[in-house]
Amino acid sequence: MARSTSRSPAEQDTDILDLPPSAKLVAKTLEYEGEATQSQLAESTLLSPRTVRDAVTRLEESGIVMSRISFQDARQRVYSLDEGLPGR
Repeated sequence: MARSTSRSPAEQDTDILDLPPSAKLVAKTLEYEGEATQSQLAESTLLSPRTVRDAVTRLEESGIVMSRISFQDARQRVYSLDEGLPGR
């Protein structure tokens, strides 16, 4: 999903503050460990796969996380923080 470029950094900060703790944990994990698949995120965060799936969906909708198809396994998506975010 494309991120709106007309949103201010303050609006983006508000988005992350409104997210559940699981989504914040996934975002921090991506920040510290780099890109990962949903299964890798579930293993790293100790969250259930369903919770991780919900978290990455919310993060993508907020424009905080981007995804791409995995080169190693086209059935999986690889998630990373959006490089266009402030401080990245």
